[in-house]
Amino acid sequence: MAVVTAPVASGAPETAQIRLITFNDLHGNLEPPSGSSGSVTLPDGTSVEAGGAQYLATHVARLREQAPNSLVLSAGDNVGASPVNSALFHDEPTVAFLNQLGVATSVVGNHEFDEGFEELQRMSDGGCHPVDGCQFRESFPGADFEQLGANVTFEDGRPALKPFDVRTVGGTRVGIIGATLEELPSVVAPGAIEGLKFGDEVEAINRTSQVLDGMGVKAQVVLLHQGDGTEGGGPDDCNLTPGPAAEIAKAASPNVDVIFSGHSHSQYNCTVDDPAGNPRQVLQGASYGRLLSVADLAIDRVTQDVVRAETEAHNEIVTRDVPADPAAQALIDEAATKAAPIANRPVGSITADLPRAGAPSGESPLGDVIADAQFEATAANSPQAAITNPGGIRADLLFPGSPNGEGDGVVTYGEAFAVQPFGNIMQTMTLTGAQLKAVLEQQWTPEETNVLQVSAGLHYSYSASAPIGSKVTEISINGQPVDPNAPYRISVNNFLAGGGDGFTEFTKGTDIAGGPVDLDAFLAHLDAHPGIAPPPADRITALP
Repeated sequence: MAVVTAPVASGAPETAQIRLITFNDLHGNLEPPSGSSGSVTLPDGTSVEAGGAQYLATHVARLREQAPNSLVLSAGDNVGASPVNSALFHDEPTVAFLNQLGVATSVVGNHEFDEGFEELQRMSDGGCHPVDGCQFRESFPGADFEQLGANVTFEDGRPALKPFDVRTVGGTRVGIIGATLEELPSVVAPGAIEGLKFGDEVEAINRTSQVLDGMGVKAQVVLLHQGDGTEGGGPDDCNLTPGPAAEIAKAASPNVDVIFSGHSHSQYNCTVDDPAGNPRQVLQGASYGRLLSVADLAIDRVTQDVVRAETEAHNEIVTRDVPADPAAQALIDEAATKAAPIANRPVGSITADLPRAGAPSGESPLGDVIADAQFEATAANSPQAAITNPGGIRADLLFPGSPNGEGDGVVTYGEAFAVQPFGNIMQTMTLTGAQLKAVLEQQWTPEETNVLQVSAGLHYSYSASAPIGSKVTEISINGQPVDPNAPYRISVNNFLAGGGDGFTEFTKGTDIAGGPVDLDAFLAHLDAHPGIAPPPADRITALP
């Protein structure tokens, strides 16, 4: 049935304005994040402190005041890998904040699945945690916003999540499509997504866009939990490294008018041509609430479609020089007070910064310490080395006097938890020397480099210029060259043991023995070694 649209009155503007305000990868960071995670790099290479829920709320309120016809959206990873003041309460404080903020719709990220699909449903629908009950408040109402996943199905093909949401803003219906990364199973523990399948992002976007078009919804936006890296630049630069988000943007339906991305924690504001050759905006706003991606859309009053040529977009820095939002501040204070008895307990000490960031070889001080902790914690399994994934290390440990230092040398439980928040279980397995080499070769793929962190007894070299699959040489354990045919006991977390982050060679391990939770391993190491200093970066050697 044709839709009859009344003609625009003489003298009336031909377009209406709608503002979309989007953030991504908040990860439960209610308090202002610290160190490099708490600043935004400007085009000239300098940086400005940014982030904090109380300031994010203030910036959102101002942006909405400027444009009454607006929507607040999220591109995923609202929760998971969160600081202790949210994670102790299964991220219920973060959901409460997002409800305060007026988030309308979100796509699910990979971290929404950290505690499994049933917990994701509880986050949406409400109710007390099945094991821990309601510890933050007497009840938990759940999320006021939709959580979308157009490419998430059960194994029998039935949709597991809603593919889209339609919101009426200023008289215009806006279709919001949510798609998460197809390779999500490679970055989540297998047990958390059992029974689920994750399909091709472009196919899901295009199928859903066609449905919306059939409903007469012409203004369409995608929330995409997938992203690209950058080669520096400021919030509104577009120095992309080759990655999946731009490829998805090139192939997604021309009906889609703007794409908000996430996952890679990058900042960019790009224009990418759609399959019809028409430019459209693709943005990402870093992470941890440091940026807001803002797109101002002009809506044709007759067709109700977006006038692409009049779209204006930018990444707004969530500066801390604005008044704190009172409601958000009260929520942050409530979470901090309730978490304090656990979060503020001293668990160890350091003598200098232990950053996550690696040396040119990819080896990092904090990665070294955590790998050593995991080696020690699994001593009963007779490991010869321990290996951990850098993505499991979520925060720096900072010491006073450094450029970004905010600590006092004492490490609290909350700080340690921020470093190792996933609760992965340690496992020790047997690999042959050849399999160990294959693991190390999997650090390089055509898309990215992901350097594993290794314990003190394991050393190797790699050539950056050598072809993928043949980069690693001179592997030794405790000073002895690794024999391709000999067995070696290697400790890893259960995420890696299941092939996480694409390290599928670990799934070939045998004689698996269990160990403690990774956080407990880290806490035990801090307790046993007061005054930890950065280890020498001599475990991984990068050659030309």
